[in-house]
Amino acid sequence: MNIAYALKESQVMIVRNVRRSLRDPEAFFTALMLPVILMLMFVYVFGGAMRTRGSYVDYVVPGLIVLCAGFGAGTTAVAVATDMSTGIVDRFRSMPIASSSILVGHVVASLVRNLIAIAVVISVGIAVGWRPTGSVLDWVAAAAMIVLLILALSWLAAGVGLLARTPEAASSVSMVLMFLPYVSTAFVPGHTMPAALRAFADHQPFTPIVETMRGLWMGHTSTGASTTHEAWIAIVWCISLLALASAIASRLFQRRTAA
Repeated sequence: MNIAYALKESQVMIVRNVRRSLRDPEAFFTALMLPVILMLMFVYVFGGAMRTRGSYVDYVVPGLIVLCAGFGAGTTAVAVATDMSTGIVDRFRSMPIASSSILVGHVVASLVRNLIAIAVVISVGIAVGWRPTGSVLDWVAAAAMIVLLILALSWLAAGVGLLARTPEAASSVSMVLMFLPYVSTAFVPGHTMPAALRAFADHQPFTPIVETMRGLWMGHTSTGASTTHEAWIAIVWCISLLALASAIASRLFQRRTAA
């Protein structure tokens, strides 16, 4: 099929999924506001008891942004499961369109929703005292990391939505994506955790991702090899997850839609 037609069809699917998000204001509002509510709770309720190297709001905002990406991925899993369970995908397949455009539409729409939510989180963070000191290049690198993370999580969520038989099941399974950032250094330093929990936090993907973004935004990228090491680990995690999740989701979609 002509690449230009495939791109046009993907664009139509992206617009369709973005419009569907806007027509479900309750879910969209929850995805936008829940990270903000958590930020206010962590900063004003728990922040006084937290001991970090600097201001706790500077410490916690990168973790909340990663958590926001997890929430957005959960929405994508439910959207994919809904499409698969309502029969709309069968109608799409009866049309002369590239089947890949269906999943691409979900993933790119997820990227758009998540970037809007993260922009809101960053704005509120600045309003409550977050003062990033990174350079313009640091912000560009952090933005690239965010996009890579969202794409990886969105493809993973698409796979979850294809595995789940109902939107409710997809929502339940995707809760794991929302839970993992809590067991990382997103909200508390690793040395404050019990030994076993700290070992898990040190070897799961969200910790190096959060530490990389924290280093970029707070201007720690020139402090030595530690931040660079975390950044490479984060990039490897994101690219590996993106490649694996997109391949698995594409295969699952082919199997679910096979005649």
